[in-house]
Amino acid sequence: MKHLIKVKRLFLYVLLALTLVAGAEAQASAAGRTPVVVELFTSEGCSSCPPADALLQKLIELQPVPGAEVIALEEHVDYWNHDGWVDPFSSAEWTARQEVYATLTKSDPATPELVVDGQSQLVGSDGPKALSEIEKASRAAKAEVKIASAAGKNSRQFNISVGSISEDLGKDVAEVWLAITEDGLHSQVSAGENKSRVLNHVATLRSLRKIGTAEAHKPVAFTGDADVKISSRWNPANLRVTVFVQRKKSRAILGAASAKLEG
Repeated sequence: MKHLIKVKRLFLYVLLALTLVAGAEAQASAAGRTPVVVELFTSEGCSSCPPADALLQKLIELQPVPGAEVIALEEHVDYWNHDGWVDPFSSAEWTARQEVYATLTKSDPATPELVVDGQSQLVGSDGPKALSEIEKASRAAKAEVKIASAAGKNSRQFNISVGSISEDLGKDVAEVWLAITEDGLHSQVSAGENKSRVLNHVATLRSLRKIGTAEAHKPVAFTGDADVKISSRWNPANLRVTVFVQRKKSRAILGAASAKLEG
């Protein structure tokens, strides 16, 4: 019970911090803001994760950092699938992605964890630290990413373009990734650490794949088409497409864009 009270107090503090930062300037449109990709590694089997899930939702809704456009990916790992509950949104792919980040800090994967622009790794419910790292990431120069889409019967086709990447990649590679996320997902958890809780999710990662590589010091670093099959289990009205450019070795994100799925 004492632990629960501490968690609730921490969460209230985070919400207060977000509200104080989110003034009139933070309510401005995303135009002119620098995209910052915020990944949350989470699980429905983890009792420490719901406050982090709620923090991610507030970051999306409030966009509390002036000059930053928070683009979120909520990635459910599968190593918590025990004690009688299997997270329906979990994937070994997202676990593997977190493990790559863990190698950079020579640490073990843990939840909840926020990764900001592929570089900063922090406890997923640490609101003040998240705001600080997002603000810091928003000061970096980013390549412009554009997404155009066309509706199909059971799929969507996207035309992706990436503007100039000014920095030297050296021996690294800039990979272009396309993600589909879904808002409005929830679960009535019947077992495990979150038994009897209703958990709500935003920006839940549904698919992620590499669609190419971008070249530095060119007016157009990448252009190409990608076709994504839309599962019948997904709600098209709640889907978003996100494209980001990420260094393969250092994992730094060099540019990103996100848009609601059309049609």
